[in-house]
Amino acid sequence: MWHLAGKKRGTCLIKVLTMKNDQIHRRAFIKLSTLGLGIISTVSLRKLSILTEFPVAERLGRAFARVEVKSLPDFDAPTVDVLYDDAVLPWLQEVSGWHPYRYKQRWVETPIGYVWAADLQPVLNHNNEPVNHLPNSSLGDGMWVEVSVPYVDISLEKKPISPGFRGRVEAGLPLRLYYSQILWVDKLKTDEDGMVWYRVNERFGYGDLIWADARAFRPLSLEECTPIHEGIEGKRIVVNVEERYQTLSCYEGRSEVFFCRIAAGKKFDPEGKPLSTSSTPTGTHTIWRKLVSTHMSGGTTGGGYDLPGIGWTALFSGTGVAVHSTFWHNNFGGELMSHGCVNATPEDAKWIFRWADPPVHYDPGDIYSKDVDIEPTKVSVL
Repeated sequence: MWHLAGKKRGTCLIKVLTMKNDQIHRRAFIKLSTLGLGIISTVSLRKLSILTEFPVAERLGRAFARVEVKSLPDFDAPTVDVLYDDAVLPWLQEVSGWHPYRYKQRWVETPIGYVWAADLQPVLNHNNEPVNHLPNSSLGDGMWVEVSVPYVDISLEKKPISPGFRGRVEAGLPLRLYYSQILWVDKLKTDEDGMVWYRVNERFGYGDLIWADARAFRPLSLEECTPIHEGIEGKRIVVNVEERYQTLSCYEGRSEVFFCRIAAGKKFDPEGKPLSTSSTPTGTHTIWRKLVSTHMSGGTTGGGYDLPGIGWTALFSGTGVAVHSTFWHNNFGGELMSHGCVNATPEDAKWIFRWADPPVHYDPGDIYSKDVDIEPTKVSVL
């Protein structure tokens, strides 16, 4: 059974929202009393079903929008089925095929046929045991979590504030968080049936308060935020935005220590006017801020985006151009996809984030390069 719902999401991100929450890390919070497992009987929570029953498989794929399933890994092969937004099905293996309009020729074999790989988000389905209490941090009780299921339906504590959530509510579409999104949980409660719910309270966003089934979230460990190759001087990142290549390399001196495929900015400026090259700004830049998670928004009317939980973000140019985790497409090294940022897979973005200077620790999960005595990593965009 394939699970359908949703609406195609935007492509990439330029503007980072740093509203009043942005000032939190600059002052000490009064310690919150222990929240424990309270009782919640909110009507909106009762309307939420338990976690979706996804197909059983080692690896799954989630469709981003309308997706044609082919009988062979070939664009010209007969279409045997059609999937829609948020359909989830087993991901058997990745194979080479043929797509005349794309640089990347990777397809995914599924039980019902073949899907062009860029149209499926590779996901897992891991349920978690909810924690009994939230750890204390410099910002009060709370923890970083990662969505570990293909998607989880959510409920807002109040009327939606962010344009993204508000638009989906007005359109009658489900509100969801997706695999690999990183978020901050600041409360946990249980309902009459003993089900535990986490409250997501974005540190850097519009201020929406989100409730969801706690089993859908994997707490991040302290080790996951520890720096990689800390203390090495001369670190630099080189990004190639040429459409047919789109690569990122991390260097320590002359040694390349990491390589991955990325998706750079499309050939359009923020107003939608055509450009001759990628909208990712070329030249040598410096990482000026890093965040474990942030909310990003921007774009033009009809082509905008508004997304919470953007993980492993390293800002390096302007007010919002960054290397960051991406969960709304799987087209890395294929086509130009973003509004200017450097999109990377969640795994690649996490490695780059931990390796690049300045280092960011679990608490508070955010740092400005100007506030530390460490030379920030340079980013060269070619």
